[in-house]
Amino acid sequence: MSSTADERVSDQLERWFHEPGARTLGSLADVFGEKAFAVVFIVLMAVPALPLPTGGVTHLLEIVTMLLALELIIGRRTIWLPARWKRLDVGGPSRGKFVTALLRRIRWAERFSHPRLRLLFGHRLTGVIFGVLVFALSLTAFLAPPFSGLDTLPSLGVVVLALGILLQDFVLAVVGLVIGAVGVVLVIALGSIVLRLLGQLF
Repeated sequence: MSSTADERVSDQLERWFHEPGARTLGSLADVFGEKAFAVVFIVLMAVPALPLPTGGVTHLLEIVTMLLALELIIGRRTIWLPARWKRLDVGGPSRGKFVTALLRRIRWAERFSHPRLRLLFGHRLTGVIFGVLVFALSLTAFLAPPFSGLDTLPSLGVVVLALGILLQDFVLAVVGLVIGAVGVVLVIALGSIVLRLLGQLF
């Protein structure tokens, strides 16, 4: 898939989703090159962030996201994936609805976003910080009590943060961080309440 530097992310993703063949994590990473980390984080964490059936794959996607975040932390500029992960299907059982919902939200962000504080992006330290934040938010989503819906905000935080990095919009990245931080607080507060109630029952 060819793309131009000024082509919108949503248009590139839409073309990739509708090309013939399997929509796998490996092909997504190959297509987007140096943008792949942010794009893959958006696609993987959009699954638990969107109110759609997931087929029980959210924990797997969160684990993959955390391991890729570790690659960013150690300074990798391109994604490395085991062969088995490269075959991971993107979008799950509700791919059509997933793609529509994801592209609609990305286009909304693109409409109002523009590059802000671009000098902060593209540095190795920025990638490390990005990786640390994604790892922390993905871990929070992973540890959220099952069937509670508490993984939604940390996951959405990753998506918006990654969009901010991709669009080089510092304000959008901060919005994602705030959303994720609220999610972390809710997971800790409400999760502790759930555990306390379970302790009283058993």
